[in-house]
Amino acid sequence: MTEQLKDGYDVVVVGGGAAGLSGALMLGRARRSVLVIDAGAPRNTPATGVHGLLAREGMPPGELLERGRAEVRGYGGQVVTGAVTAVDQADDGFTVTLADGRSVRARRLLVTTGLVDELPDVAGLRERWGRDVLHCPYCHGWEVRDQAIGVLGTGPMAVHQALLFRQWSADITLFTHTMPSPTAAESEQLAARGIKVVAGEVAALEIADDRLVGVRMNDGTVVPREAVTVQSRMVARSDFLAALGLQPAQHPSGMGEHIPADAAGRTDVPGVWVAGNVTDLSAQVGGAAAAGAFAAAQINADLVTEETRRAVDAYRNPFSPQNEADVGELVSAERRHGL
Repeated sequence: MTEQLKDGYDVVVVGGGAAGLSGALMLGRARRSVLVIDAGAPRNTPATGVHGLLAREGMPPGELLERGRAEVRGYGGQVVTGAVTAVDQADDGFTVTLADGRSVRARRLLVTTGLVDELPDVAGLRERWGRDVLHCPYCHGWEVRDQAIGVLGTGPMAVHQALLFRQWSADITLFTHTMPSPTAAESEQLAARGIKVVAGEVAALEIADDRLVGVRMNDGTVVPREAVTVQSRMVARSDFLAALGLQPAQHPSGMGEHIPADAAGRTDVPGVWVAGNVTDLSAQVGGAAAAGAFAAAQINADLVTEETRRAVDAYRNPFSPQNEADVGELVSAERRHGL
């Protein structure tokens, strides 16, 4: 059954992960009408647990999100499943259109849609992603500690990644694959840390009994490995923002594309904020949640500023048609919230 939506909300949050739900929770507690639209495809779906999040260590990602949805609803927020296909400028805000044809108005927009990991074209890589093919040592390093780990080199960050994973295991092999050749200084660092280097392109991962057992080179050689780490190319999920003129830009790290914003999450389009991986490619769950809450506080403050300006205008000239309309709108909003 399709959930009934209101005509308009103070804030529509696009994306229901840690950043979006934390933002919605903050806005609900600020007595704002808020709608979360979630496409239901979180980046960390393949992971068995969330790590590095205080008091929630190892919790399955789905359970964390379900708790978050319940908390948002507890403060009057709506959370619905759906995909946003377009956002357009409208009077006093935006019109948000969903794939099923529904549309709602929003005075402000918080985009927390995350990103997509684009992986190298190596047979078996995508199928093992989030299991024994990893990308972040802080997210997964503990789980593969002391194992034989291979680092698939696809860019200039590969040496850095190999040196990082050396903290978790003494058995690290860097496969140069398509990365630039290590410099003399990098080669010395790798040698000093006991990291083996295998030149040549990788053809496929070797799988046996549903586990990774090795890396097969183009010449047929198989190097035994128990886990492989690779730097994905990370691309913000943001196509629906095109009509607003918000386009993804190359991230300063060179690891992919993001939607640029200031430290508060404010974009170049007035009324649109972003938080989480859609703007910060390296944000983990805790950082994304914090960014969503912080952006929500800025959105609420922005709305308060607008409402105060309207109230002052009405106070100075209470009988103008525009001010009467504005005051009526504010009174209706207050009644909706029981104020």
